[in-house]
This record gives sequence, structure tokens and C-alpha cells, in this order.
Amino acid sequence: MNSLIKNIFRFAIIILLQVFVLDKILLHQLITPYVYFVFILWLPFNINRSVLMIVSFILGATLDSFRHNPGFHAAACVLIAYIRPFVINLMIPQEGAETNYDEPSVKSFGGFIPYFIYAGFLMLLHNTWLFLLEAWQFADLYYFFMKTILSTLISLLLLLIIEMIFYRKQKFRTNTI
Repeated sequence: MNSLIKNIFRFAIIILLQVFVLDKILLHQLITPYVYFVFILWLPFNINRSVLMIVSFILGATLDSFRHNPGFHAAACVLIAYIRPFVINLMIPQEGAETNYDEPSVKSFGGFIPYFIYAGFLMLLHNTWLFLLEAWQFADLYYFFMKTILSTLISLLLLLIIEMIFYRKQKFRTNTI
């Protein structure tokens, strides 16, 4: 399937899943499950940084339009889009998976642990920034930290389930023809 068509389809499915399923689930006041930013995590390695940030802004703004928020999700998505290439460069050696695989996955990172460190760090960053923007204060630090940590853990659990259900088959690219 063409990469553009595949990513447009992913975009629509992930937004619909977030808005019409996960936003309706009320687990607890401290837990807000977010998986929509997995779209940013799954974008190809070779995507231009400017395009990555524009696509991330569109993803966040789309979710903000459903939630009637003034750009909170857009800001959090742009932040993780900006940080993502740095995290990938730290997690994968220079001559590593980004030259051999199309997009980040458990296989391209060489296992569950490196992939979930990558995903977990970006999820934690996303949730921290989002909840900070929503609260805009540190009046109740316990509530802020607990909501950030619990929401990140639930989001990681959901990512694990999504990775198991929707296995993304990736081809190993070589330099030979």
C-alpha cells in the first residue's frame, strides 16, 4: 500500500478511535488514555522534520477541534514531533534501523524494550506538556504528577495492545538489488 494512503488511513482511524472510543471511557479522574499520538511515533524515519511538525500540528489541531480546546493537543504534538528525531538518533545507532526499515517499530528498534523506551519517553513528554498546559499551574503537584504518570502508563499499555493487534509487517531493506 502506498505510504501516503496508509498514513491517511491511519490518521483517520486513530482520530476516530481517540474521539469516539477512548474519550468516552471514564476510568478515573487521574487517568486519561491517549493513543492518538501513536500516529507521530509511526511516521517514517525519512520524513522531513518540517513536514513532520506540520502533520503533527494537523493531528493535534484535529483532536482539539473535537474537544474544543484552544491548541493544547496541537502544542503537545508539535513538541514530540520536534523531539522525535533526537530520540531516534539516541536510541538507534547512526548506521542502524532507519536505513534498513521504513518506520519505527518493535522490529526496527531491535526489540520491545528499546521501542517502549522510545514510545514511553515521548508519551511522558506529551502528557507532561499537555497536562501542564491544561492546568497552567503547579498548585497541586501530587495530582499533576499522578495524572501524568498514570495516563502515560495506561497509554503505554494501550500501545502494547495496539502493537499486538495491528502487527506492522516491515521489510528489511538492503543495498543489493
